[in-house]
Amino acid sequence: MTPLDASALTLLVDILDAGNLSQAARKLKMTRANVSYHLNQLERAVGMQLVRRTTRRVEPTEAGLRLLQHGRAIQGELTAAQEALASLGQGLHGRVRLGVPTGFGQVVLAPWLIDFKRRHPGIVLDVLFDNRVDDLLRDEVDLAVRVMSEPPPTLVSHTLGPVRHVACAAPHWIAANPMALEPEALSQAPVLTAGVSGRSLRLAAYRGSERREVALEPTLTSENFQFLHQAVDAGLGIGLLPDYVVAADVAAGRLGLLLTDWRLSIFGTHMVVLHMPDRYQTRAIRTFLDELLALGRTRLAEAAQVGAPA
Repeated sequence: MTPLDASALTLLVDILDAGNLSQAARKLKMTRANVSYHLNQLERAVGMQLVRRTTRRVEPTEAGLRLLQHGRAIQGELTAAQEALASLGQGLHGRVRLGVPTGFGQVVLAPWLIDFKRRHPGIVLDVLFDNRVDDLLRDEVDLAVRVMSEPPPTLVSHTLGPVRHVACAAPHWIAANPMALEPEALSQAPVLTAGVSGRSLRLAAYRGSERREVALEPTLTSENFQFLHQAVDAGLGIGLLPDYVVAADVAAGRLGLLLTDWRLSIFGTHMVVLHMPDRYQTRAIRTFLDELLALGRTRLAEAAQVGAPA
């Protein structure tokens, strides 16, 4: 068998990470024909098919998967070598691309992200505020903060803590609109919360071993939690928001809580940080991840103390 070319192996990684030849060509600043040529040369050198081509994607064969692992290892070593040279006598350098939910990103992480960038000017931060749970490869993120109940088994996950939604409203709205202290009352109330396009919203409510599920028909939905917070404060109805979004206002008495005997969940029960299992993490990414975990766990624990059910 012809000796393998390291650059050809890393090209295979780029092709499979991109998902198709056209995307890989754009990323590598090559023509699609050139990428296809080098892939064909690699397959000819090893004497077997490495990817299966469809009209939209390329997927690895069993042989391609094995070479993919070695290609990632080579990419990691090259990145580590470049990092070692770049860091001689200097601070941290590199790029960190983070995907984070809008509410948690704006309310909790934004001040820390600014402080982190100030302390590490050599790191390029690329922050994607997004509530979608999508493919890390497609978004090309190094780390993704997501709210979910069960992390995907194919990814490495670090738990930040439980996520609890609270039913909250402006004190003057609560005084003018007495309501039953049962989750079902929310189905008849003006509810303000995040929405999911094309999907009905269902609230899960827990009290001890009891579980109830309520279908919601919100009168105001948005992916911008700061806007939802303002709408609740203005007295438009009951906000179903993560506790960390409203914790400060609840503690100060600017917002009141409803259904405090119940633990509420809409989109997931835990917040986690996800990353690919076989992708090399630079010192910049490792430092960022360590600080993110410490901060996130502290802030979620603090928020959970506000109006926590018995």
